[in-house]
Amino acid sequence: MKLALIDWAAIAAYLLITLLLGLYFRRRSGQSTADYFVSGRDVSWWLAGTSMVATTFAADTPLAVSGLVYTQGIAGNWLWWSFLPSGMMTVFLFARLWRRSGLLTDVQFAEMRYTGKPAAFLRGFRAVYLGLLMNCLILGWVTKAMVSIISTVLGVPDSTSLAICIFFLMPFTGFYVSLGGLWGVLWTDLFQFILKMGIVIGVAWYGVHAAGGMSAMLAKLAAMRTATGPHASDITSLLPDFSRGWTSEALWTLPVLTFLVHLCVQWWAFWYPGAEPGGGGYIAQRIFSARDERHGLLSVLWFNVAHYALRPWPWILTALAAVVLYPGLKQPERGYMLVATNHVPHALLGILLAGFMAAFMSTIATQLNWGSSYLVEDFYRRFLRRKESEAHYVMTSRVVTLLLVVATAWVSAQLVTITEGWKIVLEVGAGTGGVYLLRWYWWRINAWSEISAMTAALATTLLLRTKALWLALLGRPQVFTGSDPVVFAKMTLATTGVTTLVWVLVTLLTRPEPDDVLLAFYRKVRPHAAGWKHVAALAPDLPATRDLGRNLTSWVLGCVMVYAALFGIGEICFRRWSLGIAFLSISAVAAYLVQAAIQRTAAETRPQPGAGPAR
Repeated sequence: MKLALIDWAAIAAYLLITLLLGLYFRRRSGQSTADYFVSGRDVSWWLAGTSMVATTFAADTPLAVSGLVYTQGIAGNWLWWSFLPSGMMTVFLFARLWRRSGLLTDVQFAEMRYTGKPAAFLRGFRAVYLGLLMNCLILGWVTKAMVSIISTVLGVPDSTSLAICIFFLMPFTGFYVSLGGLWGVLWTDLFQFILKMGIVIGVAWYGVHAAGGMSAMLAKLAAMRTATGPHASDITSLLPDFSRGWTSEALWTLPVLTFLVHLCVQWWAFWYPGAEPGGGGYIAQRIFSARDERHGLLSVLWFNVAHYALRPWPWILTALAAVVLYPGLKQPERGYMLVATNHVPHALLGILLAGFMAAFMSTIATQLNWGSSYLVEDFYRRFLRRKESEAHYVMTSRVVTLLLVVATAWVSAQLVTITEGWKIVLEVGAGTGGVYLLRWYWWRINAWSEISAMTAALATTLLLRTKALWLALLGRPQVFTGSDPVVFAKMTLATTGVTTLVWVLVTLLTRPEPDDVLLAFYRKVRPHAAGWKHVAALAPDLPATRDLGRNLTSWVLGCVMVYAALFGIGEICFRRWSLGIAFLSISAVAAYLVQAAIQRTAAETRPQPGAGPAR
């Protein structure tokens, strides 16, 4: 497919705007590493929250969602919908604590909460493990998706598409990120989010229209299910078909076992970027950049509302259109781009490609800035060069950003599919989440708890994958049997069990952190006092914080608010009006109660003249 002059003009305009934003914020971001990595801690909640949404809106996401719907029905999205409880817990239990910490990166937490050589090792290890290994894996699958998009739109081989990503798009992104720092990332994210939301809504509109309109599309899906017979479930169901048993492999069915692992285990046990238990990564980075605790909390709340309730439906509707228009695809993830390229008017092709470039570059931009912050602040500055000028560290950050581009190119070439990257990250992080939740609320957690959790999860995942590979080569039965979703559920359950057992035993068998370190942390962060009783007793001048029950209530209400909005919008889309209105009404009531809880907490924690520290 050839691009016309107007298409190239649209793409050039997009690239020019992003470059100008990077240049505009160059001076503002270059004054110090705090300006470069956390925007001088002066960001409004709406800008920080929108940047989080834009970051998770990568080029891979519409394609991956299309693949899930195509094979497992809409219920397949519980692979990521299940992370909402973790996100809402970050809103009400952790956002204020992160903002009080005053850190520059969440990896620095290791040497604030712990002490000695284990703490230093943990900080350096996490900096390289997350900033290089995990970061490049994430960047790799995002690049893999963009390769598929370019190949489909332009009709060129994957090798050519990969070359375009490696030698143009990624260096360009690395260049403007290295110039503008987080300020540049935030404002380009805002621009890119508006652009790509407009694009995916347009693609959904044209896709549904090509399938005959909503009513006709739903009727065709029902007919396809009937024609398939008992081997297919309702593709539009938001929940798995519980009547089919725990490990059903029927078409458009999410196995119940996999669903239960997603909803009951995954959100608290798995580390995943953007949904880390207890917050972390670029979510914590945006909280650090917020003006105050309130802005930090609201930024994560807006992120969760937009990420889970508002944004999925254009992707899902396009995926349903792909099922009708292109049945029997061997690569379901390509269904999205087939709808986009074949049914969106050719006059909008340039804008379409610019929108996917925005999706790609917004994620790449954040991951590059976030990853370089770990490698520079938590490894290079901490362990290699401790007394250089701020200008030196800013320049080093820019160089590291460009080196990450090179590393990502290699990783992208090694991945087979997008969902393969998702699953590897989930498996490697299985079982570590409990430590990240409890380290704020239980004084007994120490540095060895985190080290043992990360090591056990990585070792167990490698062992299971290596054994599965050898069994496959020898033609013997696998460690775990069943469809891919079932095998994933069994493998992650095993990894979670082993990892949790290891870190709990290590915690109880190793020494706790010294009281002076725990007291300093308690004074600075002021967590709920119940898990810090003997430490709280050492600070009688500090009013004890006892807000856990209230925060957990807000957490439940927040989850109800977002899930009800998600279901309500979906039911309205499918013309099931009464059920949709009921869900949206529940969401509105929960939203009112959440707002009241936030206002009440803000009033209670506002410092009074002559008063002691805020509770």
